Amino acid sequence: MDLTVVAYVIYLLISVALTVWVARTLSRNGRIFLADVLHGNEKLADAVNHLLVVGFYLVNLGFVTLYLKNADGVADARELFEALSVKVGVVLLVLGVMHLGNVWVLSRIRRRSALEREQTPPVPPQGWTPPAAQGPWTAPAAGR
Repeated sequence: MDLTVVAYVIYLLISVALTVWVARTLSRNGRIFLADVLHGNEKLADAVNHLLVVGFYLVNLGFVTLYLKNADGVADARELFEALSVKVGVVLLVLGVMHLGNVWVLSRIRRRSALEREQTPPVPPQGWTPPAAQGPWTAPAAGR
């Protein structure tokens, strides 16, 4: 078997495994963050989380397959490791950039939501009247 094909197989196995691992980690831990951003709406948080995971898979696996082709053939074991290190390194960088982009967007949404909550004034009590002044601490009546 040609070493270029071996490099392709190893690259695909590592890249797909890393993509699945990162997606599962982001999905599991991001759900809590999304629930907070979406004011505790668990159903909406689950739906958005699922959509983000699907988009993450599509973008990253699409990139992995487009980046598969190696312009130069792999002739020996050294070139095999060099080609794999470059390809897997670029995939890891793309995964990291995707993750940071998602976190940045969600933190902006969360910050905007927190600012909107702070700007909403509290509702004054309806029909509330202060109690009449009574007790030993009140001033005596003028007519007494």
